Amino acid sequence: MAVLPKPPPPSATLQQAAAHAWHTHGAGSQAPLAVAYSGGADSTALLLAACAARPGQVVALHVNHQLQPAASQFEQHVRHCCHAWGVPLQVLAVNAQAAPGQSPEEAARDSRYLALAQAAAHAGAAQVWLGQHADDQAESLLLALTRGAGLAGLAAMPERLQRHGCTFVRPLLQWPGAALRAEVEQAGAPYVNDPTNTDTQRTRNRLRHQVLPALLQAFPQARQTLARSARHAAQAQALLSELAASDMQHVGHPPAIAALQALSPARQANVLRHWLHAHCAARASTAQLHALQHQLQACRTAGHRIDLKVGHGHVRRQGTVLRYVPLL
Repeated sequence: MAVLPKPPPPSATLQQAAAHAWHTHGAGSQAPLAVAYSGGADSTALLLAACAARPGQVVALHVNHQLQPAASQFEQHVRHCCHAWGVPLQVLAVNAQAAPGQSPEEAARDSRYLALAQAAAHAGAAQVWLGQHADDQAESLLLALTRGAGLAGLAAMPERLQRHGCTFVRPLLQWPGAALRAEVEQAGAPYVNDPTNTDTQRTRNRLRHQVLPALLQAFPQARQTLARSARHAAQAQALLSELAASDMQHVGHPPAIAALQALSPARQANVLRHWLHAHCAARASTAQLHALQHQLQACRTAGHRIDLKVGHGHVRRQGTVLRYVPLL
């Protein structure tokens, strides 16, 4: 049997970070480890670190969104690198066209997560590692602030999450992007640059190129402090989720109108948001939630009607309870 070539080794520090992530999130598993590999510097550093932590047990997953002319070049690049390094590769072509009412970024993200989860299951992988880093985390929090997001948005990106029955892990959230590029260049590993990352017409790119550098110049520890704020928000959101789950047991499923009316406005909004998201796969905007609460408050007679469009359906009154009716 031919001996497979080895990928270039990253620094001992990055190897330790990968080993810690595997020990924390995958300890005891003998299953392969999947890495989302775009070919950029961040995912290249992650792939090298994963191969050092789990030699011979790593599979690379490349998602081709087919949304830009350079997509085929990225695919050729990752094929070349994985072949040169002896890393098994799965290329996943996805249709990332946005549905009505869905942003292109959301459509691409949703299709990417689903494709990665399905590929990981096919490979028998224990989890999928994602290459987002400290700068990405800071940008996510700043972006959430500009959009007036609630705690769920301010929590930014968790280190570990479950989606489509798959465990996703972000081992590099403590690493600045520049440090990862330095790692890849020191290892002599090639990487590609996504030309869309310089398009400042996109909000995230404006934050990346115009806002975050100025913020770091004024406050050099901003990455760490923003990350700490995101962790505080995540902890608070976890408490709200626990409270909503407890209140759901009281109001019932579907929720009883009288039980909802007995809650304080804040708890009522919290449980309604939880019900819609967890049980109906719908997200209500702040305006929609306020409108629903206003209709609930006014619902004092047997014939009072409640009907509000939320997501791809309607929240309606049926007797003494609320129902979510998807659009046909």
